[in-house]
Amino acid sequence: MSKGKVLVTGADGFIGSHLTEELVRRGYDVRAFALYNSFNSWGWLDQAPAEIRDSLDVRCGDVRDPFFVREAMKGCDAVLHLAALIAIPYSYVAPENYVATNITGTLNVLQAARDLGISKVVHTSTSEVYGTARFVPITEEHPLQGQSPYSATKIGADQIALSFHSSFETPVAVVRPFNTYGPRQSARAVIPTIITQIAAGARSIRLGATSPTRDFNFVADTVSGFIAVLDSPASVGEVINIGSNFEISVGDTARLIAEVMGSPVEIQTDEARFRPAGSEVERLWACNAKAKRLLGWEPSYGGLDGFRRGLTATAEWFREPSNLKNYRVGQYVV
Repeated sequence: MSKGKVLVTGADGFIGSHLTEELVRRGYDVRAFALYNSFNSWGWLDQAPAEIRDSLDVRCGDVRDPFFVREAMKGCDAVLHLAALIAIPYSYVAPENYVATNITGTLNVLQAARDLGISKVVHTSTSEVYGTARFVPITEEHPLQGQSPYSATKIGADQIALSFHSSFETPVAVVRPFNTYGPRQSARAVIPTIITQIAAGARSIRLGATSPTRDFNFVADTVSGFIAVLDSPASVGEVINIGSNFEISVGDTARLIAEVMGSPVEIQTDEARFRPAGSEVERLWACNAKAKRLLGWEPSYGGLDGFRRGLTATAEWFREPSNLKNYRVGQYVV
């Protein structure tokens, strides 16, 4: 699409901030939607280069408020909708918040897009909607399984988004990234959990289940996938996996991180970090053939070598004292 004004919801978060910065670098006129707070913080955008921050039109609000969402979307050509509650453990204790943010928030974006004639809505899904793989690699036709309140609300949000395309011809595309990692990620996620403990000097690290496998994607690849979906007319009405097509267990990931950081570690299991047995997603491995075919997208950090390069860049960022100080190392918070 032409480089008109693009709204990014969730622009203050991990993926959203990287995406916002890259859109600015590529010449887009970006309006950043951040969660309102009394500190007037823009989240991770506060650490963006000054030239990026100065070029942004930032609106602070809440996707649960349909009136604010509509006002934020006025004058925009496209919307990249990333705002969501994503922490799986917290969804066990606060499921209503997930319904309100992930489902109702998405509905607010879609209804405003329909009424305002927005030319493209890119809705963010997650590989968690697939649950434990029934076959691998996982294609977009894989059954959906809500194994946590989080994944259930994302399934609902995805289906609402697709229903607006079917019912009202709203130009919606659903991007389904597999496990993204990289600088700025919350330590609730497994890779920052491992890296921050090692960076703080721990030689015995605490983890939950180590046998599940994941398809990890460096954040630069996820961002390029989002922009490819935004730019391609062929993505409208489609669900598209963004994944590396590389599978590795959590335990092997921890050992690879220790190797990259030059710090041998002992892994200790922490019962508090385990998901309920029926809720654990045991295996994720993406088929990215559709993204390659429709978008011409493929990962730059694919395979074991790419994963190693991505982990090296991530570890270097976390090792910076100015970055590490933002994390409560070793403290498990749902």
